[in-house]
Amino acid sequence: MATLLVQICGLPGTGKSTLARALVDRRPGVLLRIDAIEAALWRHGLDPATTGVATYGVAHAVALPQLERGLSVVADAVSAVEAARAGWRGTAARAGAVLRVIETICPDPIEHRRRVETRVSDLVGFVVPTWQQVEAAAATYEPRTDDRLVLDTHRDDVATCVDRIVDYLDRD
Repeated sequence: MATLLVQICGLPGTGKSTLARALVDRRPGVLLRIDAIEAALWRHGLDPATTGVATYGVAHAVALPQLERGLSVVADAVSAVEAARAGWRGTAARAGAVLRVIETICPDPIEHRRRVETRVSDLVGFVVPTWQQVEAAAATYEPRTDDRLVLDTHRDDVATCVDRIVDYLDRD
C-alpha cells in the first residue's frame, strides 16, 4: 500500500477534525491538526495574527519525516488558499507519497452556523473562530479545482463519510 498524505480541508465547522480523528481510528496514520500546532505557537507567545504561514510550515516539516518513514499522514487543515495547498503537494512530492485531498462542506448555512457557534475547543489555548470569522474566511476561500473527494457533512453522517474516504484512498 502506498504511503499517503491525506489533506482534509474546508472551512471551520464543516467536520474536518471529526472526520480526521475517525479516519485515523479506522486506518492508522499520523494525525496532524493545524489547530493544535497553532495553539502551541500561541501558548508560546506568538501573535495569533502572524502564525498562519508558520503553522503550515511546521506541519509540513513534521509531516515530511513521517511520510519518508512510510507512515501515512492525515492533515487536518483549512487550506483556504493555493499557497497552503501547494505546501501539501510539495511535502507529498518530496516524500514520494501519494496526496489525496478530502474537502468537507456544510452547504446548509443554518446548520453550519449552529456548529460554529456551539463549538468548544478541545485544545488548550486555542480559541475557536466566531461565525463572523468563518464568514470572512468563506469570502476569501479560493475554490478548489484539483482532484478531490467532496463530502457533504450535513447530508452524510460520520460513518458514511469515513466509508467514502476509505474507498477514495484505496483507489488506484
